[in-house]
Amino acid sequence: MFERSKASDDSSNAPADCPVRDGTRFAALWTRTVPGAPAVAAMRFARLAQLYGEPHRRYHTLDHVGHCLDEFDRVATLLDDPDAVEMALWFHDAIYTPGARDNEWRSAELFRQWSDGQADAAFRQRVRDLIMVTTHRGPPRQGDERFMVDIDLSGFGQPWDEFERDGRLLRAEYAEMADEEYYPGQLRFLLSLQNRPTFFFAAFFQQRYERTARANTRRLVESLLARGYGGA
Repeated sequence: MFERSKASDDSSNAPADCPVRDGTRFAALWTRTVPGAPAVAAMRFARLAQLYGEPHRRYHTLDHVGHCLDEFDRVATLLDDPDAVEMALWFHDAIYTPGARDNEWRSAELFRQWSDGQADAAFRQRVRDLIMVTTHRGPPRQGDERFMVDIDLSGFGQPWDEFERDGRLLRAEYAEMADEEYYPGQLRFLLSLQNRPTFFFAAFFQQRYERTARANTRRLVESLLARGYGGA
């Protein structure tokens, strides 16, 4: 994982009829939470699809959104505000510049601008807060935020081959960054996850993915340390 990507790892090769690429689901969510003409929902989805299809993206694409929505569907009945969580999942990586520290803020701003004057103010604030919690810079405070964080990181609970493939896609997004800069940063993030009392915050994800996520993280950390990326 986190090695330079090969051409076969390019997620843009996903089939065009992948369910997340059909704007029907997004349009239904948008029209019930941000009242307006159906044509507006279609326009919003088209722009989102453009953003997620930017040529520098390999992991942060509509395929990642699709994975998140699959996990969302498993826990929707456990959420306090499933529409807010789903909307946040659609937008959480809408703006993505590798290495930028304001991607989540800019993604939340995009939703705010698009929904301004249309969506309920409390709903807009919930979506913003849910997007911002995916910075993973602090523990989530309440139930839906915990689910949001867990959904975003649920790929850690995949079988090793899939987890390792995702790592190659992530590495490819930082193609201009030298290994000596990229891998120590990844190691710091992995260690922060490894040092949590639990990898996941919600009981559902702990039961489903905790053991595999911890094993994958431990295996990757040990590999990076063995390759000398631990520093002094």
